[in-house]
Amino acid sequence: MRAVHFGAGNIGRGFIGLLLSRSGYQVTFVDVNDEIVNSLQLRGEYTVTLANESQSAETVSHVTAIHGSKLDQVSEAIAKADLVTTAIGVSILPHIASVIATGIRRRMEEGESPLHMIACENTIGGSSQLRSLVFTYLTEEEQLQADQWIKFPNAAVDRIVPIQHHEDPLQVTVEPFYEWIVDRSSMIQGYQAIEGVLYVDELDAFIARKLFTVNTGHCCAAYYGYLQGYETIQDAMQDEGIRADVLGTLVETGQWLCKQYGFDRIEHERYIHKVLDRFTNRYLTDDVRRVGRSPIRKLSVNDRLVRPTLLAYELGLEVTCLTKAIVAALQFNLIEDPEAVELQNAIHERGIHQVVVDYLGISLNHPLHNTIVQQYEESILTNKKA
Repeated sequence: MRAVHFGAGNIGRGFIGLLLSRSGYQVTFVDVNDEIVNSLQLRGEYTVTLANESQSAETVSHVTAIHGSKLDQVSEAIAKADLVTTAIGVSILPHIASVIATGIRRRMEEGESPLHMIACENTIGGSSQLRSLVFTYLTEEEQLQADQWIKFPNAAVDRIVPIQHHEDPLQVTVEPFYEWIVDRSSMIQGYQAIEGVLYVDELDAFIARKLFTVNTGHCCAAYYGYLQGYETIQDAMQDEGIRADVLGTLVETGQWLCKQYGFDRIEHERYIHKVLDRFTNRYLTDDVRRVGRSPIRKLSVNDRLVRPTLLAYELGLEVTCLTKAIVAALQFNLIEDPEAVELQNAIHERGIHQVVVDYLGISLNHPLHNTIVQQYEESILTNKKA
């Protein structure tokens, strides 16, 4: 079986590529990093190490790579693939849509055969987004034909793979925990199951649980850690005050998740504490600056902070810790991060009220608007006194 995977970074190699190889796929990575691509082509294998006491390692074999600039080779690989996956970041999906469409067109010209395309991104409906982008490059007739044989099942993925540096450019270290959940209801009957993937008929609940627990908690730890001067998530989570703030935030998102999706409260509490334990894994070193980067995206109305805040508020639930986390994110002023710079410039030039409207999507007349502004102003004043 042949799989094409867009993104040969740490997540691509240490998570998606690993599971695909285990399941018997020959994996062709598509990436624009010359060193990674050349090394994969030359060696055809790499090592994945677990971040635990045993430091156990596994060799991933039967892999190669195509440089993303080689569009003809990429489209040809798609035309012959049994599976296409991505782990490149949702903002990059528009840049691969055209070549995927070309690959689909070549595939249909050569004969109709089933193909699943799964976007393994930290977003809701990533595969659906990819489908919409790809279909803009297909004619109406091609779209109708593709709909019969090519499906885009959505997925939820979860594995912490921090930024790392090894002498071997292909080696990657990952946490032992992982979760890859795929919407079975959107797949063609008779699909080949991937080892380690959970297939479910109702995916939305699992995506929301992951996004508003793992991603929400992770960025909270980063923003609080950054404000307190910690270098890593692991160090920040040793601070009792920060851990309490992160826990409080996840309790609030958990109340909404249980009410909205019917999760068992006791089981969800266990899930929260498992997530917190993952953040304190002493065998991982996760930089708060890496986790906190792109605050504009993370503060957008449909992402990990503002969305659960608004939805929980609408249900009459407590959001005090969530609004406090939003305020911490608004103070992330890392000069190496273009989004952080833009956000701080916007606050300086337009004022916090307008930033809450423009970037968070919370109108002036929304009850939470003044709550966030007041908390922000009090926090700034407290920090100045300190």
